[in-house]
Amino acid sequence: MAENITFEKLSPEIEIAISKEHRFGTDAFLLADFASPRHKDDVIDFCAGCGAVGLIMIRNFKPKTVTAVEIQKSAHFLMMSAKERCGAGLEKFIPINADLREFAAQRQVDLITCNPPYKTVGTGKISVEEAAAVARHELECSVLDVCKSARKNLKFGGRLCICNRPERLADCVCAMRECGIEPKRLRTVHKTAGSPAWLILLEGRMGGKGFMRVEKPLIVYDGEEYSEEMRRIYRLGEG
Repeated sequence: MAENITFEKLSPEIEIAISKEHRFGTDAFLLADFASPRHKDDVIDFCAGCGAVGLIMIRNFKPKTVTAVEIQKSAHFLMMSAKERCGAGLEKFIPINADLREFAAQRQVDLITCNPPYKTVGTGKISVEEAAAVARHELECSVLDVCKSARKNLKFGGRLCICNRPERLADCVCAMRECGIEPKRLRTVHKTAGSPAWLILLEGRMGGKGFMRVEKPLIVYDGEEYSEEMRRIYRLGEG
């Protein structure tokens, strides 16, 4: 397994370990930015994969702790490899190999993020690679499973931030409400200003009252270049 690992540098202190089966993309950066944890926040990242969402949050926002929960041992190995490689730079990063449906934190947290499998079982072609199939299809957990675990692990008033495909919006809203997590903030992501939504970013609040703010669309490309907001999110042009 170690021969399959490469490292991508986020900052001088933080590197992400990736493999052919476990990589990360634009959605990890978008979710981390949408969640924007505070310095005092304890955070859990469900469906953590190689740990990209949690590591980006640590780089950009420096929350108190990030517990990264991942069911696949191969992905957990990548997170542990990154933690070992980065040493003191990742003291607050805590990789856990566990099923989120059974996971219970030692204490309830301020924020939970999740970049879950986007496709329901029976939709889309199932990948031959088991790791990729689990990452993309709801073979090991559903959106409702994520919300049930968030209900158990969030403080009252704590936030759940998830990303998903636009066609799953109703599923996400219904799952949150079923678990007492009120949808409070929605943002759609578009490849270009004239294209349909490619991704949704949704925030719910544990025990919140009914009122959801729909934010302005996030546009990835301005012509052939990244938009100004995407350049900020990617930290392009810094240093």
